[in-house]
Amino acid sequence: MLQSILALLAERHEFFLNLLWQHLEISFVAIAIAIVFGGLAGILISEYQRAAKPTLAVINFLYTIPSISMLGFLIPFSGIGNATAIIALTIYALLPMVRSTHTGISNVEPALLEAAVGMGSTRLQVLRRIKLPLAMPVIMSGIRSMATMTIALAGIASFIGAGGLGIAIYRGITTNNAALTMTGSLLIAVLALVVDVLLGLAERCVGRHPRKAGANSSNPKPCWCRYALPVILALVLLGAGGSYFWRTPKPVTLHLATKPMTEQFILGEMLRVLIIQETGLPVQVTPGVGGGTANIEIGMEKGVFDLYPEYTGTGWNAVLKNKGLYTESLFNQMQAEYKEKLGLEWVGMYGFNNTFGMVVQKDIAQRYNLKTYSDLAKVAPQLTFGAEYDFFERKDGYQALCDAYNLKFKGTVDLDIGLKYQALNEKKIDVMNIFTTDGQLAAADAVVLVDDKNFYPSYKCGTVVRREILQQQPKLAAALHKLDDKITDSAMAEMNYQVETNKKEPKAVAHDFLRQAGLLKGEVQP
Repeated sequence: MLQSILALLAERHEFFLNLLWQHLEISFVAIAIAIVFGGLAGILISEYQRAAKPTLAVINFLYTIPSISMLGFLIPFSGIGNATAIIALTIYALLPMVRSTHTGISNVEPALLEAAVGMGSTRLQVLRRIKLPLAMPVIMSGIRSMATMTIALAGIASFIGAGGLGIAIYRGITTNNAALTMTGSLLIAVLALVVDVLLGLAERCVGRHPRKAGANSSNPKPCWCRYALPVILALVLLGAGGSYFWRTPKPVTLHLATKPMTEQFILGEMLRVLIIQETGLPVQVTPGVGGGTANIEIGMEKGVFDLYPEYTGTGWNAVLKNKGLYTESLFNQMQAEYKEKLGLEWVGMYGFNNTFGMVVQKDIAQRYNLKTYSDLAKVAPQLTFGAEYDFFERKDGYQALCDAYNLKFKGTVDLDIGLKYQALNEKKIDVMNIFTTDGQLAAADAVVLVDDKNFYPSYKCGTVVRREILQQQPKLAAALHKLDDKITDSAMAEMNYQVETNKKEPKAVAHDFLRQAGLLKGEVQP
């Protein structure tokens, strides 16, 4: 594994350096905001003790909210991407910052404060010259733990389409690439440890007692770093954060999102290359947005994303909330509703149909002679069903399937889409939903059941684009139509297999297909 990680770092160092910088930006912006506002809040509640308990109670409550829930709550307000990630990270960073500031100031010896007041010092002078300097070691300890925690927690930002090293982790899980997952995880751990060590040095320097710095002097002076280091730290954090907010304006860039699925990573790269090649427009890809359609759709309507690959059945049921089985004869009606209700349009259909299916462990299928979904209903109370998170919430998902076939499983397991086959092979689950173009399906020790009541609708794949972008960029539609009917079900399954089993990069697989299809002109742009 170590050899694989080192080889991956050498081969894709630019990719990881870019993710590392994104991770630093997101983390440091949140840390800088937390230092400023958390520090001010800590000072205020230490000066006005009546406000301390309710303030800390509110912050404690926010801290107990699971990070996934926090992100889900913020998305409707701040949308998909870095802004929401920064807000969430800042909220979690506030507690250690407020608490350490309040604790440090509140524990200053009352005798020193009384002496300072007796010598004529004002309240502000006491705070600035006595309380803050003496509380600084405790405050620095809070900053240290808060910064380390924030850097580690920032890995979850990729779940909502933000940047950072979490992209490597989540992409590795989705494509069954353990080396990629471990590399992203190790880089986050190393980054957190480096920051912890640097802040530890600052904490020790700030913690020196003034008398130690000048024990032989009749007029001892405090260690210079008591004031300099916190100021330098704040400037560094604000400077790194400022690079996020005040970047040099870039030309018009198309923002392409993909779902957390292997084939979506491949399709995203195909679309990126074709758009750049045919239009000259730069394309920024946000890969593997957690929650899939649910979160990407919000981003599309808010203008965060401009286009993404989608499936017709999902568009009909999950996006438009229409009931009933989708067939391709309803496509024109769906297109009209997308334009009228959402300001979006389907442009270019790739050809393959990635519909749902169900599989069971091979030994279970043989034991109970299972061939159809109706056969499965007879033994479902003895079996455990597993699926990705959104399948349990879709209108055409788990509950609708159970209602159609009267399925009553012993239990259910929520799994990341990249871990389902592993769970089935390890017998953690007995039954699971699949996509008909799954690359791991051929190698799985499982039996595909027949949908004998034709429950699942058609899920042909195509590109959904914001109409505003189509009007602004007239060459875009022609570029997207280059993939019309170019990808068969078997071709997509083979590409997924190359990534998930043979460990090829989605980018390389996408480029190979475009070359074979005669759609790639010259060198591939990075």
